[in-house]
Amino acid sequence: MLLEVQRINTYYGLSHILFDVSLEVDQGEVVVLLGRNGAGKTTTMRSVMGLTAPKDGKVLYKGQDVTGMVPFRVARLGIGFVPEDRRIFPDLTVQANLDVGRKKIRGRANKWTDQRVYQLFPRLKELSKRRGGLLSGGEQQMLTIARTLMGDPDLLLLDEPSEGLAPIIVKDVGRFIDSVKQEGMTVLLSEQNVKFSLKHSDRAYIVDSGHIKYTGTIKELEKDEEIKKRYLAV
Repeated sequence: MLLEVQRINTYYGLSHILFDVSLEVDQGEVVVLLGRNGAGKTTTMRSVMGLTAPKDGKVLYKGQDVTGMVPFRVARLGIGFVPEDRRIFPDLTVQANLDVGRKKIRGRANKWTDQRVYQLFPRLKELSKRRGGLLSGGEQQMLTIARTLMGDPDLLLLDEPSEGLAPIIVKDVGRFIDSVKQEGMTVLLSEQNVKFSLKHSDRAYIVDSGHIKYTGTIKELEKDEEIKKRYLAV
């Protein structure tokens, strides 16, 4: 198992946000955390990445306990995080943003190069000399994903990748997920967009008020109208 989250409880100050959350992501899977806004999806991502450490429970990556490890060390182990708010460097060019994300690996070349990410996102190549702050929301989302790929992750965490994007850009993000899955990359994404998630994922967890309420394959979830109506307002 590539990622195992074992009964984690996470707080913001005194506020208890996640309650015994457990999930698993196997190598090569695309797994989605579904739920309404505020359900606990982003906090789950932050707990995995070490940005908001769980008070108890464990996060295991490739069998190693990374619970509460500082984020840059988690990233070095091979987890890439694409946050919902993107966090590009607005005063740097597209190319400079990619350079910041580049991971230097002793003894071998990176799997992800400028050429590969530009092939994946041709629009970024056209804008390579433009400052990040002058990009549209969709272009910034592409740049954030591309910059994260430059860190050569084995596991990619995508937090609300379709949020606030035009439909045509959402399709581009979907094609990206399908493309990297074909290459064997593992993806954990959080989403409110149920239609998008069902199309591009293998399995789903539903989070509601900080609890895991459902786990199953996409085919099983598609057939479960009661669950979708109760937790996803579908």
